Amino acid sequence: MKKSQRLHWAWIIFGICWIDLFVNYSARLGYGVILPEMIRTLGFGRAGVGSIYNFYLIVYVTISPFTGYLSDRFGARRVITTCLLILSLGIFFMGTVSSLWPACFFFAIAGLGATGMWAPVVALVQRWVAIKRRGITMGVVATGFGLGLATVGAVFPWVVDNFSWRYAWYFLGGMALALVPLNALLLRSDPESIGLQPWGQKEALSNPNADTNTPKTRIPLSALFKDSRFWLIGLSYFAVAYSLYCITTFMVDYAQYQLGFTKAIASRLASVHGIGQVVGVLTVLPLSDSLGRKKTILISNALIVVALVAIVVIGKQLLLLYFFVGCVGIAYGTTFPIYGLCAGDYFPRRAIATVVGAWTPLYGCGAILTHWISGTLRDSTGVYDHAFVIAAIMACAGLILMSRVRKLSEHDQ
Repeated sequence: MKKSQRLHWAWIIFGICWIDLFVNYSARLGYGVILPEMIRTLGFGRAGVGSIYNFYLIVYVTISPFTGYLSDRFGARRVITTCLLILSLGIFFMGTVSSLWPACFFFAIAGLGATGMWAPVVALVQRWVAIKRRGITMGVVATGFGLGLATVGAVFPWVVDNFSWRYAWYFLGGMALALVPLNALLLRSDPESIGLQPWGQKEALSNPNADTNTPKTRIPLSALFKDSRFWLIGLSYFAVAYSLYCITTFMVDYAQYQLGFTKAIASRLASVHGIGQVVGVLTVLPLSDSLGRKKTILISNALIVVALVAIVVIGKQLLLLYFFVGCVGIAYGTTFPIYGLCAGDYFPRRAIATVVGAWTPLYGCGAILTHWISGTLRDSTGVYDHAFVIAAIMACAGLILMSRVRKLSEHDQ
């Protein structure tokens, strides 16, 4: 086995994964930035635009468990490359829609492609890095989705002023399509396949085909489902996804149409949120390597509760609104990678993508419910206050559920 080279191939893997996340989450989270213009020009209600996102999420959560399994089974390179092609088509054709149902259909196609942009990526990164460096490495890679949202928030007003909201989808779809050959040519599903050991691992493996922490035999899903930790972590993921997607999807619309800020000021919330994500993944996520995933999740969930309540209370105080949206961004940037890292910490290495994929329907159900409930509450009451309070309660529930996860024993580790 090769023990050194000028540039470990892991850094190429990390770089490509970063770009994949940047483009995927620019579209996925940028939807909330584009949403007010779609409402204005197409006449959609909040429940309607929530339904568009829910079609994306329904497909995403339904297919993700299979994508995670296929990634463990056939390799992340094939799965990620194929999904990028599908993602590019769904995003591009979002720019052509003029009515509700085509928008639901094309965003569902994007959701199908997006299934390859999380569980396989999380598993791939963890396979290419030593256990003690997973938190900091995933943190660096995960800056891609925070910077994606920040970029959309900063660039979108310019796109609307010079073109239209449709070109935001065209640009993002083209970027996703350009990544397809890059992933096909350069990704490798694991270091052993090219005679390397994970980056940061000091001792070479005695058997290059051996796993670092688990036997070759695959873990059946039935065994995972019998583990209480699977359900406690998964249900906590469900609750915190509900709370985070509520504010992330509707914050620009809230600032523009409830608080009365201009489009440019409201869109800037997305940039603040995205920058907060980058801060979170670069500071809080590495901290989890020493503090532990569980304690870090508890701190993050508590921050969400405080921030959501504060957003309701402060009203039109812009600087405070930016501050607390930034706090939500810090928690958002931390949440999704750290729950993915829990799969590697609490379950065998060869089941990482399968576990993350199996958690995805729980997380997705939280996101789907928050769009329907929050959108309906906004349409019926004229304000987002009730929706944000419910989101804070859900974040608190996620905190309580995670606190019940038992510590790993020496045998588990």
